[in-house]
Amino acid sequence: MTDPRITPVAMPKWGLSMRTGKITEWFADEGDVVAEGDELAEIDTDKIAGTLEAPRAGVLRRIVAGAGGEAPVGRAIALIAPAGVPDAAIERAAAKARAELARGEPAEDEGSPVTGTAEVGGRTLAYATSGTGAAEIVLVHGFGGDKNSWLFVQEALATRHTVYALDLPGHGESAKDVGDGGLDTLATVLTGFLDALGIERAHLVGHSLGGAVCVAAAAGAPGRIASLALVSPAGIGPDMDASCLRGFAAAGTRGELRPWLRGLFADGGRLSGKLVDGLLRYKRMDGVDRALRTLLPTLLTEHDAPALDVTHLLASPAAGIPTVALWGREDRVLPASNAAELKGRAEIRLADGAGHLAHLETPGEVVAAVEAVVLRGR
Repeated sequence: MTDPRITPVAMPKWGLSMRTGKITEWFADEGDVVAEGDELAEIDTDKIAGTLEAPRAGVLRRIVAGAGGEAPVGRAIALIAPAGVPDAAIERAAAKARAELARGEPAEDEGSPVTGTAEVGGRTLAYATSGTGAAEIVLVHGFGGDKNSWLFVQEALATRHTVYALDLPGHGESAKDVGDGGLDTLATVLTGFLDALGIERAHLVGHSLGGAVCVAAAAGAPGRIASLALVSPAGIGPDMDASCLRGFAAAGTRGELRPWLRGLFADGGRLSGKLVDGLLRYKRMDGVDRALRTLLPTLLTEHDAPALDVTHLLASPAAGIPTVALWGREDRVLPASNAAELKGRAEIRLADGAGHLAHLETPGEVVAAVEAVVLRGR
């Protein structure tokens, strides 16, 4: 029997299709004292490299899987325990963990997101749900994204809340019909999703275009929205790199797509080939090109100026909804300078070391912002 004082550090499941992860680097050594939440290792995923945090305070007694190796999701790659736990007990637990790693089989998917679909306005919408908490959070991606872009954030939030990650029309596994592609259409889809799942009052989290959609939904149905967390939201402020959006929409090859994707990150070196390949497959699906081209005028005028302005929607009737807005300091698509437009209307946070994809680059900052505004919105 394993000593209950020993806590396994498991390979996380960041994404619905993830079965293994690669440990690229350990930040801690055996014998180090760690606090809950300390960064332990860098894990390579289908999106980008993510940081694995300590699940509990203690001593890192054993690293079971070294840097450079792969491990099935859910299996122990290290062990944390108090210094007083005998080495013999640690070694027994480590031997068991090595045997499980050698079998190469992921652990049972308990707690992993469960996928589903909902019919809204004649469209099939795909979503992933995790967690069982009383507060219900809906994550809404940006232009060209999907529900899997929230992989780091959803896992952390689901430890306390019920979390839904939605594929907007035209994206992911949802229907590719976006109608006129207008903001009102997308906001109606979002509130229709709440109706379809019986969510009476939701905390909305939106990235980029998804941020504007969340604001519009809150303005249209303020009694249904408990709080807003906006990550590099569109429709706030005058600054935008239109070339990135148009370049992404037009790209049809890996070589054309890669430079535009690199520009979304503070550190373009974090862009993985798997992410590029996945987005290329998405862009080649039937109906996607038309959907993206229909949505683009919602974001940009023909002269490449921002076509959206949702700032006024936060004044009334959504003024009473607790709101936080977070930008990556190095966001080149929708720069953090736009945050000035929200002074007095929202709590503003800036994430160091992040570009336009703070929820992938600095997910801990995003989770902290969401947790804070959810608490205010209860």
